[in-house]
Amino acid sequence: MLRHVVPAALALAAAIHAQPAFFPLKDIKPGMHGIGRTVFSGTKVEEFQVEILGVLENVGPKESIILGRLSGGPLAHTGVLQGMSGSPVYIDGKLAGAVAMAFPFAKDPIAGIRPIEAMARTSTAPRPAPASPSPAGQRAALFDGDFTRGFSRPAALFSGDSRMEDIATPVSFGGFSRATLEAFAPQLRALGLEPRQGVTSGGKLESGMGNPADLKPGSMISVQLMAGDMSVGADGTLTFIDGNRVYAFGHRFLDLGSTALPFARSEVLTLLANTNTSFKLSTAREWMGTIYQDGNTAVAGELGAKPALVPLTIRVTRGGKLVDTYEAGMVNDPLLTPLLLQMAVFSAIDETERTVGASSVRLTGEAQFDGGSAPVKFNNLLAGDNGSAMQASVSAAMPLAFVMQGGFDSLHLKRISLNLEASASKKQLSIDGVTAARREVKAGETVQLRVSLTGDNGVEVTRQVDYKVPPGAQPGPLYFTVSDAATANLADFRQVLTASMRTPAQLLGVVNDLHPNTKAYVRVWRTDPAFQLEGADLPDPPASVAMILASSQPAAAGIAQTRNSKVAQIEIDAGDMAVTGNKTIQVEVKE
Repeated sequence: MLRHVVPAALALAAAIHAQPAFFPLKDIKPGMHGIGRTVFSGTKVEEFQVEILGVLENVGPKESIILGRLSGGPLAHTGVLQGMSGSPVYIDGKLAGAVAMAFPFAKDPIAGIRPIEAMARTSTAPRPAPASPSPAGQRAALFDGDFTRGFSRPAALFSGDSRMEDIATPVSFGGFSRATLEAFAPQLRALGLEPRQGVTSGGKLESGMGNPADLKPGSMISVQLMAGDMSVGADGTLTFIDGNRVYAFGHRFLDLGSTALPFARSEVLTLLANTNTSFKLSTAREWMGTIYQDGNTAVAGELGAKPALVPLTIRVTRGGKLVDTYEAGMVNDPLLTPLLLQMAVFSAIDETERTVGASSVRLTGEAQFDGGSAPVKFNNLLAGDNGSAMQASVSAAMPLAFVMQGGFDSLHLKRISLNLEASASKKQLSIDGVTAARREVKAGETVQLRVSLTGDNGVEVTRQVDYKVPPGAQPGPLYFTVSDAATANLADFRQVLTASMRTPAQLLGVVNDLHPNTKAYVRVWRTDPAFQLEGADLPDPPASVAMILASSQPAAAGIAQTRNSKVAQIEIDAGDMAVTGNKTIQVEVKE
């Protein structure tokens, strides 16, 4: 009996996933009628009608879009829905394409249908072999707080005076504060995403895998970017299944190329009609597999095991006492992970601390990597009258983006653990003034500097710094710049950051050598040009050495020429206070 049941079960599974033939784009004619499939409620795949209006040819390199009028079900009331992206369209029982584009504010449910031939060209292969280090121009900047800059933007198509664009991908945020969605919505919408507060019908996304037989063309899926106390899921529709390979969306998600994003089968809770674009409200129900490719015409992947998520722990404390702990898993992607971390840190602070008025957040912790590489260390104090949540979130994401986008696949992120110590006071001092006891000195003598730091409520702190001019120092002006960590980092690392990193250790070393912002930094310098070799300063080298360094190939040799020569650097401890500002004075070295 059993030997009959097993072949029958296999045959049934094969029949469920058997795909119809493709309907060629060249045979598409106006007036044809087809059937579309999608989920309007729950998990049931329902049919809607499609009238072919024509084909927009050559809208891009070897790219055409089928125009179709949709009808049936709730579409007369809702129009084309966000979440329908990828809904398969069949003509004479053959798969012609997937609903992918729409006209904003259109009164009629007219959609752009991506031809299935274009979708099928998207690879389903896993991430390729390790890449070479990224050029500095393609790496995240350590002093740039926009972590969406590395993503490409979707482009609209124009038909007369009308604009047709990819149907925005609804992204559900669970466990995030409302202010987080408001703060990041403009950046996300520029990427073709539509952030929404997550809605759940109860239950939990379990760790086990679902039954592939429950997934059909037209089923709702959610690409899960985070899961746990905080969750982020991008919703769309499955177009077709070819064995264990799946294709969905009918357009780009974020155009990430090779990646590894887990996806789940979703349940539609309700539809919400909207004047601009209506959308589905859905919730993820069970894991199904992995999206390996995010291309221009589709997302594609495989059924089966999902990739491991990077554990993230955020502890929020106040006065040394634990306020809350957030545990979640994040995808491991060079572009997505820093952005997700930024939003998670922002939300954790926004949810537990006030966002208006003076506040401070001390950020500590580390990001660990597999293989024994040194972790990225976090240690900064962020303070202000408003906006400490955004400052802290940028401070967490910036070094991680710099490392993950450095081009070393061996730096595989293992875990992120952060501690956020919040305070309702503004723990910040500004560099108010710098004076020198003498403005003229001789080689071998000491320069005495008096540095004044001021804060709120009349707080004033004075520090004295002594610098001994080296015996034999050349006569001429000597400059003393007292600055905050941001200015000191730019001065010390600007040249390094524009060069390609040769090893993971060098990349991590740059990040971990950045100056913490609870100190002021006295930079002693001259206007003479100098050099850096693999990030190490070579101030005022002999003429013969300078000639050799200048004639070398900078990129190949790790050599960078600086505009001035740092003679020395002295740290001033400001205690548990962030330091801002900079001041420069000049002292003349006499013969």
